[in-house]
Amino acid sequence: MTSAEKTKSEPLIDLQRLVVSVRRRRRLWVATALLGLIAGGLVAMLLPSPPTAVAQILVIHPDDSPTDSGTLMRTDVAVLETTKTAGEALKKLNSTQAPEEFLKDYEGLGLTNNVLQLTVKGKTKDEALARAQAISDAFIAEYIGRNQAAAAAQQKALLDQRNQAQNELTPIEASIVTEEAKGRNANPAQLERLYSRRAELTSKISDYDGRAQEAGIGTPKVAAGTQIVDAPRILPHSLLKTLATDAGIGFALGLLAGLGLAAVTSVVKDRPVLRREISRHLGASVIAQLPKPPRFLRRSRAVTRRQRVAATLVRAVRQEGGSVSLLDLGASQITAALAVDMARELAEKGPVSLVDDLPKANLRELAAEGQVQVLDRGDTPVAARERRIGVGSIEPGTAWTDLEFLGKETILVVRAGHANTEWLHTVARQLADRRIPIIGVVVVDPDPRDHTDGTLWDGLHTALRGRAGAAPERTAPPERRAARPVVKPVEMFPREKKNGRRHPTPYKRADDNADQPTKRFKPVSPDNAEAL
Repeated sequence: MTSAEKTKSEPLIDLQRLVVSVRRRRRLWVATALLGLIAGGLVAMLLPSPPTAVAQILVIHPDDSPTDSGTLMRTDVAVLETTKTAGEALKKLNSTQAPEEFLKDYEGLGLTNNVLQLTVKGKTKDEALARAQAISDAFIAEYIGRNQAAAAAQQKALLDQRNQAQNELTPIEASIVTEEAKGRNANPAQLERLYSRRAELTSKISDYDGRAQEAGIGTPKVAAGTQIVDAPRILPHSLLKTLATDAGIGFALGLLAGLGLAAVTSVVKDRPVLRREISRHLGASVIAQLPKPPRFLRRSRAVTRRQRVAATLVRAVRQEGGSVSLLDLGASQITAALAVDMARELAEKGPVSLVDDLPKANLRELAAEGQVQVLDRGDTPVAARERRIGVGSIEPGTAWTDLEFLGKETILVVRAGHANTEWLHTVARQLADRRIPIIGVVVVDPDPRDHTDGTLWDGLHTALRGRAGAAPERTAPPERRAARPVVKPVEMFPREKKNGRRHPTPYKRADDNADQPTKRFKPVSPDNAEAL
């Protein structure tokens, strides 16, 4: 798979990197969560909830049935929260408040198919109780009046139908009397039809009378049953409960806001935190890592780890004389201490000196205890077998042309999540232009759960496994020849011999180019640079 295909296959958002970035920004979302907790507690103490009164109303439905799913009660709740009911309650309270505003202070809730709970807020306890009583009375009066009107309308309709049937029965009775007066000349078939019609109308009239009476009886039952079963009372208010509830809500909202902000900033800032990302963007392998130094406890353990990493870096650089540099990116104090540890390790084998070009670092104070000499850049030339370690910075604003005087090779000390991807690419390009190969990268403050591979497999000239077979440095540049040798051009398609056979092609193994450098970072030795 080519690098272009790898770039296309990479996801838009790396979830592992996102999780690690959010976890590294725990100070942000913990701070927002604590701010939300404090804000919720302050709201509960400074803005207490107003007094609340509760009442329960028993509502009798004429058309109630066991199969009802709460539709009738939802209708009653909707009627309770109308401007008509609110206006009637305000009239009872002699208040000039608008019904629309008054609707915001109370609400209804259907507990069962026949029990309605009313919750009302007020400025004082007495006002809340008075509002609850007024709203309950207004609702009951409206409900009973609505049912009475419906029953009266139904009764009137039944009575009208009864009267219509009675009016139709009167001429039929007259026809029957007239036909019976004929005596023997009466038509039996006509009388039979009249008798049948009279019986039908008499039955209808009797049915309409019964239904009208039932409609009138239903209204008193609804009026007597619909009443306040639980008088308005003030809900008990617990300051601790309210404080805990508001603080918990504030904590949850602050935590969610902090996590969201941390996730957004980690995507927008695009700062690599994983080992594989740092090595890929810098074009060098991660050869060591150091945790963030503690402020108070376990300092001796941190010093031991740093000295161990310094010994690893000493074995990584060349053992002959020369210069190497440690370039800092976000961890100046650790870089200075690491350079001093390396110098002390190398001082046992020969003369060593440090070149201090790292701003805001106490390099001279750290090296004052040992036998390591600290110089400024360009003080004295390097002796024959003297090892020189240059300490500098690759933060934004670095003078790239001065890095050549700190060392022919370099080790980068990079703090995870400090620089963005664009700046890491800039560092890699500038070092390549200055012909300074990167031995490796030391990651400072990595994520403890980061187990990604920080080794580059396509940069053998910068990887440690490619330095074992590297040729030793030459002390003098090669002599230039007067003229270049004439090289016979190689034919891409050799001609056939007379016997019809082609020239034999030598066999070439697949791994003959395994140790060849990549095109991205082509190694250039300082001697070749001087020859050019």
